Amino acid sequence: MQKIIPHLWFDQEADEASQFYMSLFEDSKLRDKTVLHSTPSGTVELITIELAGQEFMLLSAGPYFKFTPAVSFVIACNTVDEVDRLWEQLIDGGVALMPLSEYPFSEKYGWLNDRYGLSWQIMYMGDVEIKQKITPALLFVGEQCGKAEEAINHYTSVFQHSTIGNIIKYGENAAPDKPGTIMQGAFTLENLNFTAMDSAHEHPFTFNEAISFLVNCDTQEEIDYYWEKLSAFPEAEQCGWLKDKFGLSWQINPSIMNKIMEEKDPEKLAKVTEAFLKMKKFNIAELVKAYES
Repeated sequence: MQKIIPHLWFDQEADEASQFYMSLFEDSKLRDKTVLHSTPSGTVELITIELAGQEFMLLSAGPYFKFTPAVSFVIACNTVDEVDRLWEQLIDGGVALMPLSEYPFSEKYGWLNDRYGLSWQIMYMGDVEIKQKITPALLFVGEQCGKAEEAINHYTSVFQHSTIGNIIKYGENAAPDKPGTIMQGAFTLENLNFTAMDSAHEHPFTFNEAISFLVNCDTQEEIDYYWEKLSAFPEAEQCGWLKDKFGLSWQINPSIMNKIMEEKDPEKLAKVTEAFLKMKKFNIAELVKAYES
């Protein structure tokens, strides 16, 4: 089981989007589809898929949050033809943020928002071995600008099996970015690669709940640990969701919930849903009690 899973909040398009994304990548498949009733968003649809062997979760739960480029997904490509193909498919109905072109860091690269508003960076990597096809990228802007290095250090201290990779910093002539802030930083959390960067340019967005990272936990001790280490805004705590000190959203999720969702027993699902809607931090014992009642 993947420990950390990107979680994407859609209005009503999660099913359509999941089919579209799976069509783009080899080694992709539907893992699970569950419908929950009587939530604050009404009836919601939760879909788990694999894209290029990596797990993602998509949720249709109403028009409450919109994707922003503060979190994007970098697609690594070994051929220019693949870059061109993915760009053509993802730009259809979307908008370019950085045009598909040659840049100092890549012979062929482009950054776009797709038809659903989700942000992708498509990059030609040459002959570099691609160990992870899709990499979450965190952009620290506005009040969070200049905190990328702090965030990398914080996250790698919280999660086991974590490392800090190559860090490139802005120099003296990078205004408005300050020298010493992060131009590009690579790090790994629980075997999932991430990148992070600071940007002092004016951006009308920041992190929000549209993209969160779900952490699967086997024990209550694990849930308690991540909750204590990550939660920084008590008012944002609800149904296993929290917001950290940088404004990034996480879901601290009992692994047993995955089994419950897969069983599709309407009565049991209803009881578990009623139980977890009353919770901020999840209580495994209470969820099991509701499931078995």
